[in-house]
Amino acid sequence: MAKDAEVGGHGGDFHAKDYQDPPPAPLIDAEELTKWSFYRAIIAEFIATLLFLYITVLTVIGYKAQTDPTKTDDACGGVGILGIAWAFGGMIFILVYCTAGISGGHINPAVTFGLFLARKVSLVRAIMYMLAQSLGAICGCGLVKAFQKSYYQRYGGGANELADGYSKGTGLGAEIIGTFVLVYTVFSATDPKRNARDSHVPVLAPLPIGFAVFMVHLATIPITGTGINPARSFGAAVIYNKEKAWDDQWIFWVGPFIGAAIAAIYHQYVLRGSAVKALGSFRSSSNI
Repeated sequence: MAKDAEVGGHGGDFHAKDYQDPPPAPLIDAEELTKWSFYRAIIAEFIATLLFLYITVLTVIGYKAQTDPTKTDDACGGVGILGIAWAFGGMIFILVYCTAGISGGHINPAVTFGLFLARKVSLVRAIMYMLAQSLGAICGCGLVKAFQKSYYQRYGGGANELADGYSKGTGLGAEIIGTFVLVYTVFSATDPKRNARDSHVPVLAPLPIGFAVFMVHLATIPITGTGINPARSFGAAVIYNKEKAWDDQWIFWVGPFIGAAIAAIYHQYVLRGSAVKALGSFRSSSNI
């Protein structure tokens, strides 16, 4: 068992906890299908994504209604882009906090995909999470349309679309980088080695994750409306069901999945040096 270095000076020293990497999740774990905790986690992901889409899409539609130039001359009315970014980031903070102990608080197929690549979850769990998240997003947007039917179609249904003046390549790049920021933050905030090493510094994982979502929205709302979550983009497109939203839909799947994969590789194989450790273990065993 590896032991991290002592932290602190004389008197009141802090000592890092013993740390050992948890074993990787099995690729296919059929045993999960027999456990109630597995289905409870799927339900938690479904409800969390439903609530996420309900609150955030309502915020987007409300802002557009409050700043409609045909109704008001106040271009600064409503919550503004800053308020929309806070709605997305704040809801992620709340929902990750609520569901982290049950499902891990993914609420995003890109996050699930990144954690799967890092062998933090099995393929079975990853697929079921993505299905639950996508269905939850559809239901969340369906609730918004049911409650705000007169405004829903008029103000775009909260659907992600590439803004005029930007190329598809720019939109794809924005989604890749934005999702990289989010998934990299997820890995860093939930890293068990960091929790062991910095045990004297409390880390509330949902807070930096929520702030990452907030900051990415500030940067990319003008470009793509900010996806970085395929379920969010898919759910809104299904309920809104307009050609433009479907034409750009691939950007909001390909971009986040690429960004999540890069974040997983960067954290696991560069920062955590998993490749070097594996090579070292291979050399040690070959020399025996």
